[in-house]
Amino acid sequence: MIGVWAPRAERVRLRRLTPGGAVIGEHELARDDRREGWWVSSLDLPEGERYGFVLGDGDALRPDPRSLRQPGGVHGPSAVFDTGLFEWDDSDWTGRQLAGGVIYELHVGTFTPDGTLDALIGRLDHLAGLGVTHVELLPVNAFNGQWNWGYDGVLWYAVHEGYGGPAAYQRFVEAAHERGLAVIQDVVYNHLGPSGNYLPEFGPYLRDGQSNTWGASVNLDEHEVREYIIENALMWLRDFHVDGLRLDAVHALHDSSPTHLLRELAERVDALSAHLGRPLTLIAESDMNDPTLILPREAGGYGLTAQWSDDWHHSAHVALTGETAGYYEDFADPEALVKVSQSGFFHDGTYSSFRERNHGSRIPETVPAWRLVTFAQDHDQIGNRAAGDRLSATLSPERLAVAAVLTLTTRGTPMLFMGEEWGASTPWQFFTSHPEPELGRATAEGRIAEFAKMGWDPAQVPDPQDPATFERSHLRWEEQEDPAHARLLSLYRRLTALRRERSELTDPDMTHTLAAVEHADAAPDARAFRIDRGAVAVLVNLTGTDVDFEIRPGDSVLLETADSRLQEDRITLGPDSAAIVGPPL
Repeated sequence: MIGVWAPRAERVRLRRLTPGGAVIGEHELARDDRREGWWVSSLDLPEGERYGFVLGDGDALRPDPRSLRQPGGVHGPSAVFDTGLFEWDDSDWTGRQLAGGVIYELHVGTFTPDGTLDALIGRLDHLAGLGVTHVELLPVNAFNGQWNWGYDGVLWYAVHEGYGGPAAYQRFVEAAHERGLAVIQDVVYNHLGPSGNYLPEFGPYLRDGQSNTWGASVNLDEHEVREYIIENALMWLRDFHVDGLRLDAVHALHDSSPTHLLRELAERVDALSAHLGRPLTLIAESDMNDPTLILPREAGGYGLTAQWSDDWHHSAHVALTGETAGYYEDFADPEALVKVSQSGFFHDGTYSSFRERNHGSRIPETVPAWRLVTFAQDHDQIGNRAAGDRLSATLSPERLAVAAVLTLTTRGTPMLFMGEEWGASTPWQFFTSHPEPELGRATAEGRIAEFAKMGWDPAQVPDPQDPATFERSHLRWEEQEDPAHARLLSLYRRLTALRRERSELTDPDMTHTLAAVEHADAAPDARAFRIDRGAVAVLVNLTGTDVDFEIRPGDSVLLETADSRLQEDRITLGPDSAAIVGPPL
């Protein structure tokens, strides 16, 4: 059975083609009397056959909006792909809860030299050995060109062919489960990319006259568009055995319906989770600081599993680097890191100088702390810097070690960005490969102009269309053999192990975390912090001198980044160092 929602077409034909592009034949579709706007045919197509739709009386071939495979790219015909043909061997997989987990965010195209899902399988043992529990992939949906961050996708159901297509994706998920790793897929439902978006020819997928930061707004007033999104989410979780979704920029989802799309999605995913018998995770990226996203539906919330906390990132970044320009300005406050460590958001109704208004709402203490995903680095916070420079480009090895301690002792769910664990020296830059010269030129010029407004030297901004920008962003795995990189990697492994061993570090009760700042009058990157997680204390000295911290009698050093001096009731930390102390196991 073939079907397509195309209410804007007066006629729809199915065109069948050979792999070489020769037309096999065309078949008229009939209007579906049961579903308004749908066109259907009882024709069954064999696995792998190329096909597409011709709308109206024209001759242009358009890919299936729900295509699972695009062998020739987003402008070419679709190919039949039956997800049920894969013989899964993960029947014993019961999933992983997010609570107590550690997420690892990566981009398939730059994680390995080959940049494919099959090559990624070869690195899964590294991730399992690192101690992460959830592998989060940046978007893999079909986009135009060879390489891209993934947020310019136009066919949400298809896996980018350059990564290996949907069959490779199935192999990857199964291999991850074999190693005890859950898979989170980053999905983008708030906009479509600039090239290959034929959806408006089929129906009102986009709102006329309404846009967000990235283009025309998705039309959530239309029931079939909402179903297009929800069915895509369920497809990843059900048909590809994915364990969770990261929902990109949900603040750009404009929905005035009685039941917000996010709540409706959470309800449907929870129902699927009950049916499958394994936990399914929904993580929202949002800049709204609105706990409604993660509050239970019984309390008027949407019931999503978790949301990202940019405030934690900003607070940690300022404490480590001293940068206070732009949206970092408010986080120079000596209490910023203290506040986010205790209550999750810094802006919880307070004035945001960057937004020039009050921003955010307070998170109730009853919300488990793991519902906030916290990180010192991620694809946006690195890649949206002019040069795409990581913390390793400016921080000393000692400060990178402190960053590791802060990240992996957070009371939220910590997330690492690929290569962070060994202090990768390679940048993570914004790259595109738009085949259309005018689009590529506009993308490059727009990015340079954007950073010029912020005072950056245009010469420092890499051309996103230059293949060298993409190549520079690849990890260099051989760096791990260098002693300095190896020491940092060992620290990350010890920290994830300690997080598993000490229940205080995964305690979800917000009231069990107390934090304080010392040397508050010093520069933002020259302060000391104490974060008590129950009986375990995380001590950080970012000053230029030794700092003494009181400890409980009998406490021992569970981990330290540099030699400390331990006495009966105090410990002395040298500059740019951190220690974790508490009762011995």
